[in-house]
Amino acid sequence: MLTEILPFSFEIDTVAIAGASLWSLALYLGFSPVSEWVMEQLGRWFNFAERSLYTSEKEFEKTRKARESQNAFYASLFSIVPFLVIGALCNWGVEISLGRSWAISMGILACMGSGIYELGRRDGQSD
Repeated sequence: MLTEILPFSFEIDTVAIAGASLWSLALYLGFSPVSEWVMEQLGRWFNFAERSLYTSEKEFEKTRKARESQNAFYASLFSIVPFLVIGALCNWGVEISLGRSWAISMGILACMGSGIYELGRRDGQSD
């Protein structure tokens, strides 16, 4: 394990990781239009930043489709980060106010509620 290799020891708080992950999933599902917007903005920024690396227009256009697909993948991965941070803050707030066991329970309830909300929202859009 990594803790055996390093000359110092550290504790990994699995309850905090689980609670923050549950809360971030709930926020990601509950605010899915915001997550799509964040993903779109990150994709635009990645494409813009990568464009500055090319000096030749011909070389840029030759690999454009593959790079934009790769940037969309990276944008979808990095769009999770703000929700992880806010989820960790929500978990910390519930943990401080109600206790550790309530933070996990409230995270599970928030995931179920936001999942049901998202299903209803998508069903309403399809009609």
